[in-house]
Amino acid sequence: MRVLILGGTTEASALARLLADDSRFETTLSLAGRTSAPRAQPIATRVGGFGGIDGQVRYLRDHGVDAVIDATHPYAAQISAHAVAASAAAGVALASLVRPPWQCQEGDRWHEVVSTHDAALRLGDAPRRVFLSLGRQDLHVFATAPQHHYIARLIETPQQAELPADLVLLHQRGPFDLEAEGRLLVDERIEVIVSKNSGGEATYPKIAAARALALPVVMIARPDKPVGHIVTSAEEAVDWLAHVRSSSRRGV
Repeated sequence: MRVLILGGTTEASALARLLADDSRFETTLSLAGRTSAPRAQPIATRVGGFGGIDGQVRYLRDHGVDAVIDATHPYAAQISAHAVAASAAAGVALASLVRPPWQCQEGDRWHEVVSTHDAALRLGDAPRRVFLSLGRQDLHVFATAPQHHYIARLIETPQQAELPADLVLLHQRGPFDLEAEGRLLVDERIEVIVSKNSGGEATYPKIAAARALALPVVMIARPDKPVGHIVTSAEEAVDWLAHVRSSSRRGV
């Protein structure tokens, strides 16, 4: 059974490891190509887009894909929308590996907003030291609030033409533990964090560190993403694939 994983997340890598030696499945991991040197994977990997919905339909048909797992980032709304449309058009089973969002806990000082633009506005007029924890794609938005001092931690340098004038880039690759996150926030004298509600354990220590230090977090809500059959872990995704395989062999 041929499987396509749409990846780029911790869960996608975990699923790739589970399927690497599973003789029931011939699996390919597809990465969008936003990171020039992604971690090596134990299964066949392709990098780059498909050329829209029509291009993805052609790929699924040309490669005889039987099932797709959308394990993309919770904020990759367009990729997920294309996956739903392409899988339906090609008649291919689709599951969406949905990472549960973080929940506000006692002691958290969250200010929830609906977009990155709203997050920039929510920082206010008075200059503040801001830790931007949201990836490189949205950094340019904060150029509209140049009064703040920004620190962003990234794997690669952002390519936008316009970035905040007072921006320090930390080129580091996680994961980071609670102690390291707390030390960063203290050493950089951070006053507020801007974060996407990515969910998962890999990047949660910064949220726990903010709670311990009583720092406010401007939390950007998730977009509504189209989904297929919802699974919440790599193990559950394998179980779903086994069910699809069994059903197809029975002709169901």
